[in-house]
Amino acid sequence: MQIKIKTDYITLGQFLKFAGLIDTGGQAKDYIAMNSIKINGLAVMQRGKKIHAGDVVQVNKTVFTITR
Repeated sequence: MQIKIKTDYITLGQFLKFAGLIDTGGQAKDYIAMNSIKINGLAVMQRGKKIHAGDVVQVNKTVFTITR
């Protein structure tokens, strides 16, 4: 699945909301703690982690490609 961003980057918390995985930014911390999230194959736990165009984000078994 492709996610298109208009800025240089978005944070992981913003991505989760933008992708429709959470409803509010306040849910990000709990969602990240309870799910397997990888950016470019590396596990991440920081909701402020920057995601750029070209990055691949995997949430559990769903893969998202970030485009501009």
